[in-house]
Amino acid sequence: MTVNDIFKSDFLENISAVSILDMALTLALAFGIGIFIFFIYKKTYKGVMYSSSFGVTLVALTMITSQVILAVTSNVVLSLGMVGALSIVRFRTAIKEPLDIAFLFWSIAAGIILAAGMIPLAVIGSVIIGLILLFFVNKKPHKNPFIIVLTCSGREAEASAMKFIQEQTERCVVKSKSARDGLVELNMEVRLKSDDTDFINTVSSMDGVSSAALVSYNGDYMG
Repeated sequence: MTVNDIFKSDFLENISAVSILDMALTLALAFGIGIFIFFIYKKTYKGVMYSSSFGVTLVALTMITSQVILAVTSNVVLSLGMVGALSIVRFRTAIKEPLDIAFLFWSIAAGIILAAGMIPLAVIGSVIIGLILLFFVNKKPHKNPFIIVLTCSGREAEASAMKFIQEQTERCVVKSKSARDGLVELNMEVRLKSDDTDFINTVSSMDGVSSAALVSYNGDYMG
């Protein structure tokens, strides 16, 4: 192989396969859509510990995906090699929130659609998805559920405390009950009639009641 053969290689011909304008436009739009996805993620996050690094990952994932698809669409042979190379990649990070999977898939899909040249679909589709997520995720239920942890002694104390709680709440369902050494512990899911929680103070001061705790419950529930 001579020096001229090296400079005639297909590798050098691939330099101009994608124009500078296409690269700049694709990456700029991918960055803008990634920032929008990051904004929606920040506004809809309902977990305990917010991770800013995951939001930055959404922006980077959109840009990286668009860059990869842009290279694949410019060369058929490269696309076959890219499939084989990416098939060995494994991600071990655990997804803590189910909604995070939707954001990851959204970032990847936006990058693919954008690099494929379907700019209106990527932009308009992302806006519609973002508005839907803002509406449904931030929509508060009609009545927030609470959990009451009640510890009392004797059947009479349990009955009187249960009767009072049922009168003060809109709905009361016993989730679990345990008894030990004469003490009974009840876990009840309740729906309050109002934002007033002073009734739990009255319950804790009733005869035979050792303790009463009211805990906000934001998990998944049927109702």
